[in-house]
Amino acid sequence: MYRIKRILRRIFTPITIIFIPHTSQKSIRVKLPSAGIISLFLLWISFTIYIISVGVTTRQYYDLRERLDFYKEQFQDLRTTIMTLKKEETRFKRLFSLDTKEEILENLDTSDFGSIDIELLKKQIEKTMESVGEIKDYLRQQRDIYFATPMGMPVDKGYISSNFGWRIHPKTHKRLFHTGIDVAAWPGTPVRATADGIVSFAGWSGGSGKLVVIEHGFGYTTCYAHNRKIVVKVGQKVKRGDIIAYVGSTGNTTGPHVHYEVWIDKKPVNPKPFIRRRGAG
Repeated sequence: MYRIKRILRRIFTPITIIFIPHTSQKSIRVKLPSAGIISLFLLWISFTIYIISVGVTTRQYYDLRERLDFYKEQFQDLRTTIMTLKKEETRFKRLFSLDTKEEILENLDTSDFGSIDIELLKKQIEKTMESVGEIKDYLRQQRDIYFATPMGMPVDKGYISSNFGWRIHPKTHKRLFHTGIDVAAWPGTPVRATADGIVSFAGWSGGSGKLVVIEHGFGYTTCYAHNRKIVVKVGQKVKRGDIIAYVGSTGNTTGPHVHYEVWIDKKPVNPKPFIRRRGAG
């Protein structure tokens, strides 16, 4: 009890900040509790990180828009070329439908001959087809990244009972770093893959109990621990939303929940942004 009081006394011990104006000899003194200064500092850091993340997302959005606008122009050029070819095809079909050479020559209109440069047209078509190939490759890659990116909660009905980061372990009561989040749910609730991928582990793993690990590609990996029952096998392909296990309390737990982790390039990251991303998508 004395130790707690001592800690609280230190936290709320006021710190005096003195402002000395250049135009006046009278100084200004402001007293703030230590906890208040720490809170303001943490708030400033959080706000700065938020602004940076918003800036990065906005930049990615405008890059995507710029690329799509470019592709739109390429398709417009292709559409114009196709319309020109169709127009000429119609003219030649009408011309060749005549029976005799004399009729063809009499109806032949040479006023706009030379308006179509076949070689130039070939080059334009080749360039357009290359652009179409680039567009398809780009969109295919974006689609693959989308389906490989973890999104949403691993269970349909559950709530986060323990966050990512430092915490006091509920069983050992030691301060440890929690590399994922705990999602509490009723025993037997289906656990679903949050992205497309291939199961790289499915079995018992010490304190994690019955564990499923999925490799998604592009550096993404997800882990689902403490399951009661696993319904997938190593090497099995899964899609986002597929049932991979059922909620349990195997391993080192205090109750039924899913310990859910997201890894990027073999390092654990906070899964919360990926959970929110499901709603944005």
